[in-house]
Amino acid sequence: MATFDYSGRTTAGVPIRGRIEAATTSGVAAELVAKGIVPLQIVAAGTDGIAHFAGIERWWHERSISLSDVIMFCRQMSTLIRAGVPITRGLRGLAETVRNPEFRKILVEIAEQIEKGHELAGILQRHPRIFSNLFVAVIHIGESSGRLEDAFDRLHGYLTLEEETRRRVKSALRYPVMVLVAIAIAMAVINVFVIPPFAKLFESFATELPWPTRVLMATSRFSADYWHVGLLAMLGTGWWIRSWAATEAGRLAWHRWQLHLPRFGGILERALLARFCRTLAITLGAGLPVTQCLSIAARAVDNDHVARRIVEMRSDIESGENLTNSAHSSGLFTPLVLQMIAVGEETGAVEATLSEVASYYEREVDFDLKQIGEAIEPVMIVIVGVLVLGLALGVYLPMWEIASASRG
Repeated sequence: MATFDYSGRTTAGVPIRGRIEAATTSGVAAELVAKGIVPLQIVAAGTDGIAHFAGIERWWHERSISLSDVIMFCRQMSTLIRAGVPITRGLRGLAETVRNPEFRKILVEIAEQIEKGHELAGILQRHPRIFSNLFVAVIHIGESSGRLEDAFDRLHGYLTLEEETRRRVKSALRYPVMVLVAIAIAMAVINVFVIPPFAKLFESFATELPWPTRVLMATSRFSADYWHVGLLAMLGTGWWIRSWAATEAGRLAWHRWQLHLPRFGGILERALLARFCRTLAITLGAGLPVTQCLSIAARAVDNDHVARRIVEMRSDIESGENLTNSAHSSGLFTPLVLQMIAVGEETGAVEATLSEVASYYEREVDFDLKQIGEAIEPVMIVIVGVLVLGLALGVYLPMWEIASASRG
């Protein structure tokens, strides 16, 4: 028997660490799962430093694996299993065709571990950045029921919708981000290279300058003399915010603040609720208990504030409440959505109803993103116009005054 250190999460999402004796790492994983703990890392005792650096290296390489790679993997695996191809043979065949070299290594590793007798879900769990808890849970149910191809089909549909939502968000934000970056670059060039020659010229006039000109000259002088101070201040502020957001209290406050942003907060909340409903529908359809489904959904939303509400829903259900009452107590859903969930419970079609609720939220998010995209464009034009007007007034007002004085 060997000693292993492990880290994982309980079904409530609480981080947990400990030490356990077992013959192999797979034995440790099986014992932890039996206790209701989702293992995230299992290493031999005394190798913490090596495992830490190995984990960092693996994380760095896995960053190159995109959601599109996982979606294609789900589609191909579903097709191969449905065609009767052995899973290890299918994995090795996919490894020869995928373009991403890091994903190719992982597929080969999965095939090797399956040949050694390990379960597919347990192997996928070793790569949490690529395969989420939802992914692993659905695959586990598919393995247990002998319907692995259906599990991959469900995941393919879910991840495809997730990717489409991300693309819509990126598309809505691409234009304003590009404009803001262009404005920042233009202002930097103007302050450093354009304003100083004019400032020297204006100072030689020995007359009182208009306030727009004085503002431009002061801004340019500050940018030229104290740019390093501003850069250090921005870097320090960014580091402080990042460190604060990494704490439990900071992350909770940050996630709550995001939901109260004007316009964007409501869109984000509906997007999170769409993900929650879609996740809950998939896990319920896979045959998991509703309390475990809620635990997985709480982690899937990736927002601590919403996740706490979902955990409260699970506690209510464990106390004997039904899904409708617990959803009403959470305060997350509108009356229309609560009515749809109630109808789903009464008819025994909760999975279908939740999928419809998710589609409803996704349509609202899509519409709002289009509206914001259309509203941002004139706002950006106004901002650019104001900056150009300020620059023009600051540069040309002194010239006009001098020309007027010379004529007078």
